[in-house]
Amino acid sequence: MIDVGDKPVSKRRAVAVAHVTMTDEVRDRIVAGSLPKGDVLAVARVAGIMAAKRTPDIVPLCHPLPLTRVDVTPVVVADGVTITAAAETTAQTGVEMEALTAVLAAALTVYDMTKGLDPAITIDHACLLEKDGGKSGHWRRPG
Repeated sequence: MIDVGDKPVSKRRAVAVAHVTMTDEVRDRIVAGSLPKGDVLAVARVAGIMAAKRTPDIVPLCHPLPLTRVDVTPVVVADGVTITAAAETTAQTGVEMEALTAVLAAALTVYDMTKGLDPAITIDHACLLEKDGGKSGHWRRPG
């Protein structure tokens, strides 16, 4: 880990996104709630929140942070499920890793709960959308 001891404490926020692509049949079964493992979106949301809270246990050099908020929102779209996660803290370092860990854990949960119906599911386009706080201020992904 790097030394962040000289950095000022500030409010920080990060938003990440990931997309899970699947067949129309699987997507429709998620909407209908007819999958054997249950409510995919609810379970993915909880998995993402849990993962954000455990990020330093998953990413070895990540600082443990006092998270003040984590929102994970999986939404069914035309070709699958898009997951957005926002993480917030007041600390000396940012929460990008927590937001990314949340969306990826949620995406893996969608994958796990649907893989029996569609082995060709893919997890795509996981990235940081924006972040606020610290020395760099506000950053938003171009485009």
